[in-house]
Amino acid sequence: MTTPEITIATPADRDAVVGSLVAAFVKDPVLRHLFPDEETYPRHAAAFFGHLFDKRVHRSSIWTIGGGASVAIWEPPADPSADPPAAAHGSPEKAPYPADVLARVQGYDEAVHAALPTYPFWYLGVLGTHPDRAGRGWGRAVMRAGLDRAAADGLPAILETSNPGNVELYRRAGWEVVGILSEPVPTWIMQQPTR
Repeated sequence: MTTPEITIATPADRDAVVGSLVAAFVKDPVLRHLFPDEETYPRHAAAFFGHLFDKRVHRSSIWTIGGGASVAIWEPPADPSADPPAAAHGSPEKAPYPADVLARVQGYDEAVHAALPTYPFWYLGVLGTHPDRAGRGWGRAVMRAGLDRAAADGLPAILETSNPGNVELYRRAGWEVVGILSEPVPTWIMQQPTR
């Protein structure tokens, strides 16, 4: 089986990308910390991923395969002459969340942002594959597209994961643990060195 073409997402891909990510992160520790209620998880997760998509789609830093079945949402390095960078997961205060959910989103975002390096880097904010398409190596392929872009810029790549099983998967792909957060959810900060 050949891997489908990797494409850079456009606004037309939004629904497919958001749908894949909502399905992919149903059991993710951070998403379940942020959105623990089964009934509201789909709506809140869709708002969360939709906001991340909208924030980055015009920066040509969202790579997809299979019509959005596998997605890597990357944040390019901040322009030092611009305003201070947004928090790692965007501006959640614009999302339609109740106060308790908003507090969890902001608290997690602030904790991650404080743990990220101060030097320029490419940030892999989201990597996910729809469960119906998992196991094909598509996630690694879309991740690689962003790593290639970081390498072309001569910069390291950073990600965070709260899923202990992902740490070893990322290690096998060349990532190294450079920090660990214990609160509000155990989270590993990982770096792919400059290639």
